[in-house]
Formats: sequence, structure tokens, C-alpha cells
Amino acid sequence: MARDRITKGPGGRYGGALLATLLLALAACAPAASAPPPHDAAHPRIVSLNPCLDAILVEIAPPEQVLALSHYSRDARSSSIPAGVAKRYGVTGGTAEEVIAQAPDLVLASVYLPQPTKSALERAGLGVATFGSPTSIAESAAQVREVARLAGRSEAGEALAARISQASPQTRPAVSALLWQPGEIVAGEQTLIAELMRQEGFVSTAAARGLKQADRVSLEDVVAHPPIVLLVAGDAPGQRHPLLEGARKHMLVAPFDPALLYCGGPTIPHARARLRAIRAQVEQMP
Repeated sequence: MARDRITKGPGGRYGGALLATLLLALAACAPAASAPPPHDAAHPRIVSLNPCLDAILVEIAPPEQVLALSHYSRDARSSSIPAGVAKRYGVTGGTAEEVIAQAPDLVLASVYLPQPTKSALERAGLGVATFGSPTSIAESAAQVREVARLAGRSEAGEALAARISQASPQTRPAVSALLWQPGEIVAGEQTLIAELMRQEGFVSTAAARGLKQADRVSLEDVVAHPPIVLLVAGDAPGQRHPLLEGARKHMLVAPFDPALLYCGGPTIPHARARLRAIRAQVEQMP
């Protein structure tokens, strides 16, 4: 009787072992359930709350590492990222609740991030790193390296920093130029764009006339004191006035994309390329 109980069908000991073996074999043949990818601690998941930091991130980190960019990068008036690129990423309005819901490992923000928001993020266990606005090319390259280090992408950051720092060797006399920014204002000499212009062979007529950061220059003033090159980076009435057409006899009037003025980082090589193209046009002037 005991033997019968041991040796009988699937309900017995041997039958149960056989059934278990079959089930394991079937399980091995079944498609594996998709599991979430393991978290890579060396490359933290990031949310950015600043458009200039957004621009760095999309250059140095793959999209899967960047959970969200700031909503500014979807706005052409403040973005330094092509619209098609910005659309590939999620965005956040910057509230603590939105950011915490994304569950990032690291949040990148401006030094002007409100303290209550910063405190809420830190209480939720998120790392927060804040950055200022670089006022020189060296500061911008250093910022790129630091963002890349935090993202675990130092090699990509170093490559971008090298591109940022590639100034043209100057063997020709400097060309007088006026950068006419949005609102008909000029840039001060202690700004990143002013340094970039000097590196690319331009000397500011604004500085020569004692004008400082954000001083306004009217159309009449531009025509009365024409530089060799007028870089028009705005859309104010004076910057679109037909009178500028007549002024082209006395100076090169060249459009300059305002998006090249918003940030440093990866916009610097693009601004360099534009300035070099304009300088080449100067060389063709009679």
C-alpha cells in the first residue's frame, strides 16, 4: 500500500517531482517578462530647470539619461536648442512637485532657483546642483566640464570644452563692429559675447564711445557713427527700418541670431562660425 502511494500517478511523490520538472521546463521556454533596465549609478538620471544647462545636456548625454528639460527650451524666444531637438525631450515647468514626480537622481538649476523649491527637492532626497551664468569663455568651458562630470560624461564634456575654446589666430587688423542686440542695446566689454568678438577679430565701437552693458543706441546714432560691421541681433523698429538699406553703402549690415547670445556652452562654436563668416565677408568688401 505504501509502495502504491509512492509510485502512483501525478499525485504521488515521483509524479509531483515530474510535474514540477515539466513546469520548470515550460517556464524556461516561455518569453521572459520585460524588466526595467538596471539603474546605472555612474550616469544619474537628470532633470534640468535652466535653458543654458539644457543646451549642455543635450550635447553631452544621451536622451535616456535626461528625464526632462526646462520649458524654456520649447520657446524660441529663450531656447538655445533647435526646436526639433527640444521636442525629443520631456519638459517641466520647474515646480518641486513636477520634478519630484520624475524621480531624477540629480536636478540642475540656476543659482536663482527659489530656496523653497530647492529645499523641497533636497527633502525628497534629490541631488541639486546650481550654476551661475558664465561671463567668459573660460568660465563657460569650466561649467561644461562640471556639468559633464556630474552626469558621468566627462569625456564628452572635455570634447565640447575644447570646441568652445578654439579661437581663431589673429594675423589681421581688428575690424570695428557694433553688436546691436534686442531692444537696440549693446553688450558690455565684460561679457562672453564681447570676448568672443575680440577673439574673432572685431573691436567694439560701443566700448570706444564709452557705452556700457545694456546702453541703448538709436538708429540715428548708428547711421551717424557707422562701424565697419553692424551685427543686427534684434527686431526693434529701428533695426528693421528702411534707412538701414541706405547705410549699407558705408558698412556691412549682417544679421546675427539672438539665440547665439542667450547662453555660452555649445552656442559658442555656432557664434564663432557666424562671426568668422561675417569676417570673411569683410575681406571681400571693396
